[in-house]
Amino acid sequence: MRTLTRFFSINLLFLATLVCASAAQAPRDTIIEAILAKDKARKIELIGSLVGESDEAIKPLLTAWKEDGLFVYQTPEGSVSILVMLAGEKDANDAQAALRIDNGQPLLDAAGKPVHLVGGDLTAVEHDAELRGAMKNVLDLLALATPDVVKRIQAIQAVGFSQDVEKIPALEKRLALETDSGARKSLREALAVTRLKASDADKLTAFNELKDLHSLSSYDLIRTAMRDAEKAGKPELAEAGAHALKAIDLHRTKINFFGTLFRGLSLGSILLIVAIGLAITFGLMGVINMAHGEMIAVGAYTTYLVENIFGTGITIPFFGFSLPIPGIHATGWFYQTYFMVALPLSFLTAALVGIALERSIIRFLYRRPLESLLATWGVSLLLQQALKLMFGSNNVQVSSPSYLSGNWTIDDITFGWNRIFVIGFAGLIVFGVWLILTKTSLGLLIRSVMQNRNMASCMGVRTERVNMLTFGLGSGLAGLAGAFISQIGNVGPSLGQNYIVDCFMTVVVGGVGNLAGTIYSALGIGLVDQSLQQILLNPVLGKILVLVAIILFLQWKPSGLFVTRSRNLDD
Repeated sequence: MRTLTRFFSINLLFLATLVCASAAQAPRDTIIEAILAKDKARKIELIGSLVGESDEAIKPLLTAWKEDGLFVYQTPEGSVSILVMLAGEKDANDAQAALRIDNGQPLLDAAGKPVHLVGGDLTAVEHDAELRGAMKNVLDLLALATPDVVKRIQAIQAVGFSQDVEKIPALEKRLALETDSGARKSLREALAVTRLKASDADKLTAFNELKDLHSLSSYDLIRTAMRDAEKAGKPELAEAGAHALKAIDLHRTKINFFGTLFRGLSLGSILLIVAIGLAITFGLMGVINMAHGEMIAVGAYTTYLVENIFGTGITIPFFGFSLPIPGIHATGWFYQTYFMVALPLSFLTAALVGIALERSIIRFLYRRPLESLLATWGVSLLLQQALKLMFGSNNVQVSSPSYLSGNWTIDDITFGWNRIFVIGFAGLIVFGVWLILTKTSLGLLIRSVMQNRNMASCMGVRTERVNMLTFGLGSGLAGLAGAFISQIGNVGPSLGQNYIVDCFMTVVVGGVGNLAGTIYSALGIGLVDQSLQQILLNPVLGKILVLVAIILFLQWKPSGLFVTRSRNLDD
């Protein structure tokens, strides 16, 4: 292989233009300077300075250098030497397109046309084992500067928790360049964790840094380092480690508290959405509807159908026949809107099923609670079986749209977008029901029939129609709840059975027929349930204690939180 001696001696002016005079030298210029440097130590230093840089040219150039893919090209006149990299497919003459290293642009001849060169006719830029090792170190740490913030943070965490002390300079350099706040925090944590393996002074700095960061993921590493310091008879380090652990424990307590509060509010909102429909049918109408849970399942399966219609379609068994429902093959943002379409359809579908149930069975069983309970329980079993025949016994998965799939993390407390959406929409539903009951003619009729059915009938109110619409409203709200639940868990034929008991308890504890009581009861039960699960670390035991607490509460206040006179009470 020919040496680069002649190359170093040609055209000093050209070489001077390649080396950047400023401290903020571009990575391409740094690589060129490393190639031209005569001293190997200087070459390694320049290559090492690329660690933490985010320029996309670093990886292909260093990879090509390692693999004998960088060459010295001399112009036909022989007066100028240019560093090039060959890229692309070889032609019939084994020639490839030549790219200039200094700017990444194609190499052009005197006529301005791209030049194709044969690698075997050129002088390859030399390298040895030490240079390749330096380049490998840069390439291994290149992910620290990837443009994707999520991948960058993952790479930072992987490097940090390897606790390789030799990576400290690379992490420090990347910290000086990093602009994203999340990545900067991860870099600080990675540096501190790595310094736990360094000198005593570095360990003390690391303990204090991790204490300020409240680093949950480094808890075990801190404890290990603290115990090592105790065994080595270094009380100052051990005390610093103990302070760091105490700060993290306090931070974890805060996370658990606010996390439990948020989960309790979201669970309470789900209970509220499910129970508010029952509060209308049971609380206002006095009908014990055991099929209310199936209205939830109807809403959830409606969401599942809408998702498939927006996608590739679905085939449903229907009385022994296959009923194909074609899809519209939506993509992108249009497909993501399926849930907004599913919400009103879930309400309408469940409302229609509820109206059909009221017209066919319930209207004959008013003022007969036991018969209505048994009849609706039978309807519940029939609806469950119908859903099994149509969609199968196994649960189905409803994928969440992108705007409900992520989360916000504030001080290590995670707030899921789907749960935030449920909380917000529950408030809108409560406000909407309040408007219907207090500001519309339908609400006026509902309240009049609830207070005195016979008098309302004498005044010309068509009580049967009011009953039908009221039952449809309550069932439609249950369908809305099913749409929300589909975004949090799987959908199955017995989905509603998981909520029906909690719904009745919520309505009874709040006060039969009182919507405000239903709100307080739902949120209270949700908070207590999540708090007990967090304290006891046993969901089943937590549910049992909630049920016991409700029973004791009803022994104390049988009418619930708020007492409301309704036609059921007058009867």
